[in-house]
Amino acid sequence: MAQQELTERELRAWRTSMQMMELLRGRIEQQLQATSGLSNADYSVLSLLSEAPEQRMRIYELCASAGWEKSRMHHQLTRMSKRGLVERERCGSRGMDAVLTEVGMDALVSAVPCHAREVRRLFVDHLTPEELDRFAELSGTILEHLRSEQ
Repeated sequence: MAQQELTERELRAWRTSMQMMELLRGRIEQQLQATSGLSNADYSVLSLLSEAPEQRMRIYELCASAGWEKSRMHHQLTRMSKRGLVERERCGSRGMDAVLTEVGMDALVSAVPCHAREVRRLFVDHLTPEELDRFAELSGTILEHLRSEQ
């Protein structure tokens, strides 16, 4: 099957979206580090655990929710465990849960207001409510396709 080149329109959409995501990710990362000492990865894991029943999730479920590979999650949880943000606990004979600690919850609660302000400042405030809905819809379409390929 011959590989098709991207059209100018396709290239513009792709490049613009990639540049936007990278710049936005970098700015959010800087803000989180400066105001809370958390990385974006820390914040993502803490957020997912905070929303889970009893603030705990099986590690494979946490991987799926974050969209991460098992090895990435393992290394992230190791770093976070050393800082007391999360713990790993046995679940059944072979399973392992990631559990949000009180220290982790405190760090998240402390980080949320500044993080939300920065997300609003960098992203939300530049789109109308209708554009936000459309953006979420388009992103959801791409996410659904990517997840179906796994």
